[in-house]
Amino acid sequence: MTRRLFGIATAATLALSAVVLQAQGVAEPQVPKSTAVFRSTVDAIVVAATVRDARGRIVRNLKQADFSIVDAGFPRKIDQFFSGDAPISLAVLLDISGSMGVGGNMDRARHAVSVATHHLSDEADEAALFTFDSTLEQVVGFTKDLARIRRLSLEGTPWGKTSLFDAIAATAKVVADRENRHRAVLVVTDGIDTGSRMAPSEVSAIASAIDVPVYLLTVVHPLNHQGGVHEVFSADDRKSDVATLADLARWTGGSMRIASEPSHTVKEVKDLFAELRHQYLIIFEPGPQPGWHPLEIRTRNRDLVVHARGGYNNAPAPSGS
Repeated sequence: MTRRLFGIATAATLALSAVVLQAQGVAEPQVPKSTAVFRSTVDAIVVAATVRDARGRIVRNLKQADFSIVDAGFPRKIDQFFSGDAPISLAVLLDISGSMGVGGNMDRARHAVSVATHHLSDEADEAALFTFDSTLEQVVGFTKDLARIRRLSLEGTPWGKTSLFDAIAATAKVVADRENRHRAVLVVTDGIDTGSRMAPSEVSAIASAIDVPVYLLTVVHPLNHQGGVHEVFSADDRKSDVATLADLARWTGGSMRIASEPSHTVKEVKDLFAELRHQYLIIFEPGPQPGWHPLEIRTRNRDLVVHARGGYNNAPAPSGS
């Protein structure tokens, strides 16, 4: 099956000019000056946050008073706060590059897509399906008719070079335009990127700035997943100017998981959706200074762990405005 059978091509051209910032452990995102900021109004920053306890369990029923914001070292007042379940807008991004044809990874990926769509509600949620190799293609645009995605066989021979970070950046921009408060990109891939034109840190900055959590489900052969245990990857402590997939997920408020067996996929997707459905939406005014603003969302209970995007880019006002 050729790539064209997967759907209609969509443009994925992004102009970037980067500013390098440093953070603990790894290099902070290179922030494009032209990065768009997703806002509920002109003067508001929107952050979706999830909270887990020391045992990794989702924490529900927190109130606005339980949270605080540190924006570039300064506290910010929370203007609006939403909690509880809400409809989800999910873009599934399926890797169909040549490396996916090795070791049965394509079969694992198809199973993951099926599991993910069956965790969505036909009454409230919406989803879209994209594929990528050397280009990004829209198979099914956002729809509540989830059967359109579930009916797809997704058969075919993987081919082409992977442009993983390009595809994530473009898909995140599409998801950011959706009206649902709970939104995310789910990338199903073997994690091998061979064709991106952007640095991982640049793509992380784009996804963070538009507040779209990126979740990566990496499918691998069982021999490469010794023990088969539940793993949620975070960035390591080395200093580097090259970001990893785990860094990208962390900067956007998402996470990276690994699966080698069908049971792993079911467990990881179930945990992912528990996180998505119990996001807290925090809205506040941006700081006055233009440029990159590192963010820290805290709770009064220091034993809780907050997952949220790592910052936002406060674009300067256009000249003459």
